[in-house]
Amino acid sequence: MFLNTLTPKFYVALTGTSSLISGLILIFEWWYFRKYGTSFIEQVSVSHLRPLLGGVDNSSPNSSSSSSSNGDADSSRQSVSECKVWRNPLNLFRGAEYNRYTWVTGREPLTYYDMNLSAQDHQTFFTCDSDHLRPADAIMQKAWRERNPQARITAAHEALDLEDCATAYILLAEEEATTIVEAEKLFKQALKIGESCYRRSQQLQHHGAQYEAQHRRDTNVLVYIKRRLAMCSRKLGRTREAVKMMRDVNISLPKSATICYTAALLKARAVSDKFSPEAASRRGLSTAEMNAVEAIHRAVEFNPHVPKYLLEMKSLILPPEHILKRGDSEAIAYTFFHLQHWKRVEGALNLLHCTWEGTFRMIPYPLEKGHLFYPYPVCTETADRELLPTVFHEVSVYPKKELPFFILFTAGLCSFTAMLALLTHQFPELMGVFAKAVSVTHFSTPDKHTTVEGFSFSSVPSALMKNCLNDTDTQGLAKHTVFKR
Repeated sequence: MFLNTLTPKFYVALTGTSSLISGLILIFEWWYFRKYGTSFIEQVSVSHLRPLLGGVDNSSPNSSSSSSSNGDADSSRQSVSECKVWRNPLNLFRGAEYNRYTWVTGREPLTYYDMNLSAQDHQTFFTCDSDHLRPADAIMQKAWRERNPQARITAAHEALDLEDCATAYILLAEEEATTIVEAEKLFKQALKIGESCYRRSQQLQHHGAQYEAQHRRDTNVLVYIKRRLAMCSRKLGRTREAVKMMRDVNISLPKSATICYTAALLKARAVSDKFSPEAASRRGLSTAEMNAVEAIHRAVEFNPHVPKYLLEMKSLILPPEHILKRGDSEAIAYTFFHLQHWKRVEGALNLLHCTWEGTFRMIPYPLEKGHLFYPYPVCTETADRELLPTVFHEVSVYPKKELPFFILFTAGLCSFTAMLALLTHQFPELMGVFAKAVSVTHFSTPDKHTTVEGFSFSSVPSALMKNCLNDTDTQGLAKHTVFKR
């Protein structure tokens, strides 16, 4: 009788109200997730049910404040320079390496944006306002602005025809030399000229702004030449000589993936050869193993893109001339030179494979929060797409956490009730009949005993029961069955 008295307007109001309530819950859940990184329903359930079950909640949003205090204090305020593009200190040689790759594959390993940044660097470090006083420097000032590689090489030869010029030898070593041996020979010639220019400008640096600019330019040229000579020695297998030259240069670099992952490799080297996930799960981690795992977690939080390249889960390409700290470009640049070091240490890659994914369970979410470092910048993907050749390389993005179950459930519930509200509003009578049918199906399930007016009938044939229930004469019904109180 209750279902028969319900009108279609009731079903419209019911489904509309349900859709509104579920939509409000969805909005609140999404807002809570964006702010605290977890579902409100899940958080309340864990907070109230886990203590009753004897557990301890370690996923509180406020727990990140205490853990982040152990992070990099100097870097926590670098919100402005998060996506600053840096010159790759280990960039390859265009003539001896990048061009050879193009000859073999037909692909351009460097983007226009990357090469344009390099051109700006060359103009900043290798030129000054007094270049017009020397014909060779004036030619090189124009050469660094040329977009055509062949025009730059021609200008460098013209400058050398006039006089010895360190920057001209630098350009030829970078872009014309087809082997590392040829590049090293040209850099050694540039080193002799650069040292003499540096000594001469050092004596005159305090005689005016013009001489200050010349000395600053000559210093940059000399440092660049020594650094590239160290790269040549490293590529030719003379590692000790390369280390000595880099120490002479004495360049202080900010925190990078190279520093973090090298520290992790050094700590992993002490335990990786005997590390076993099964044994560690049974007996727990030792102090040395714990230090190695923490170092890996620290490195992965700084740059989460490196492990897939080290584990060869993603194909490697030539590194760009500029990198973005904590981005995909930095991961490529690090792995390109250091994958061999991880392979030389027995079990290091196995330890990395077993532990690196655990980092993302420790880092607070969303990305506006940090654990050991300042928050991960959200602009890395855009910058990496400018630095890396996306034609044949898929840019890595920060691993994102999946949405909690309750948000997905609430979204589905909201969509379902909204659809029911729309259908009920458009077809009220049809939906009313459907609702009554569903209610009868779920709430009027047949029992073993059928009751009429306080009496229950049992052991009655179904056909006879149907005839009896359709008969209004209870006397006839009493003749064909047995009554039970």
